[in-house]
Amino acid sequence: MDGFSWKLFLLSCLVAAGSAQDFGQTQFICTSVPKDVDLCTATMQNSGPAEDLKTTVMQLRETVLQQKETIMNQKETIRELTSKLSRCESQSLPEAAGPGGRRPGSKNTMGDVSRGPTDTLAQLGQTLQTLKQRLENLEQYSRGNNTVQANSLKDLLQNKIDDMEKQVLSRVNTLEEPKQGQRNDTDQRNRVESTLTSLHHRITDLEKGKDRPTDKFQLTFPLRTNYMYAKAKRSLPEMYSFSVCLWLKSNASPGVGTPFSYAVPGQANELVLIEWGNNPMEILINDKVAKLPFLINDGKWHHLCITWTTRDGMWEAFQDGVMRGNGENLAPYHPIKPQGVLVLGQEQDTLGGGFDATQAFVGELANLNIWDRKLSIGEIYNLATCNSKAQAGNVFAWTEPNIEIFGGATKWTFEPCRSLN
Repeated sequence: MDGFSWKLFLLSCLVAAGSAQDFGQTQFICTSVPKDVDLCTATMQNSGPAEDLKTTVMQLRETVLQQKETIMNQKETIRELTSKLSRCESQSLPEAAGPGGRRPGSKNTMGDVSRGPTDTLAQLGQTLQTLKQRLENLEQYSRGNNTVQANSLKDLLQNKIDDMEKQVLSRVNTLEEPKQGQRNDTDQRNRVESTLTSLHHRITDLEKGKDRPTDKFQLTFPLRTNYMYAKAKRSLPEMYSFSVCLWLKSNASPGVGTPFSYAVPGQANELVLIEWGNNPMEILINDKVAKLPFLINDGKWHHLCITWTTRDGMWEAFQDGVMRGNGENLAPYHPIKPQGVLVLGQEQDTLGGGFDATQAFVGELANLNIWDRKLSIGEIYNLATCNSKAQAGNVFAWTEPNIEIFGGATKWTFEPCRSLN
């Protein structure tokens, strides 16, 4: 056994003060040396590999520190996302809802959306007061034109209003009792809306006998609902160009909603004017979008006109008789299709329906006229300044016989330029 060179594995503990400061802890290194070699000499001979190990350890330590910093940043990001998710989950719970269905601390993306029964009742009360005032005006008029037919219709309307007041009172009493199911609530609201619409139509019929022009009126949409709207009685024809002009007044924020939308079978966004959320007002043609440079939510009346031609999709936008912007490539070579439904005050997701309260128009609207041609700058200026040369739309004209009103939207006498602001 003594004739062979045996290697003996020794554990050498290389602990130095400098090494302890560099590594923060002692390092144990296993080194193999021949049996008859002096340990000090072997240590000096193996100093090269030890230096390499030290360098490797330092690199690993630096890598660990970098990974630790990355993990800390990721933990902070995870903590923020978890906090946001918790807030979202808490806001989605029904019991976390505040008055009117809005959650405390939640952002109001459409400031006028009314989701609570109290707001709905208040609006019904306002609608009743409006109808009463219109009826009183008719009564004053009928004193000088006292006929059996007028008195009979007046009594019928008064009875209808009394019935409506009883329904509202009954609704208040129901709210004070435990809920009996959302279906009953919806059915009752539909009955109230149907009665309001019927009452409004009767008063409109009575007002027609006052010998006033049928185009001197405005529609008022006081709050965002999915049931308050007006509808044109006939469709638009196929159009390769158009001009649409209207008077509009609103201070809704953010977004005034949808003044009008025209849907056809297979395309709900055939022609839409909308200002939704914090987005600027937009015109949609066949679901293609152009942003319009209008600033209108200041609570004042403004006259708006948009012209468009299918050739190259050229469009122009006018506010108060002055061109504010123009563009091209808006649904080029796509004619506006016929056989559709024109709705005022709501955006259609389906033909004639699919209304979303958050996209509903809030404000007052009047003198919506549509032509199947591009109006000149002079013609648009005449409309905005109420010049006697201004003409009504040849495709859709703003007259009472052309419009049906639903859901409690109200109608008032309006004359452009005389009723401004």
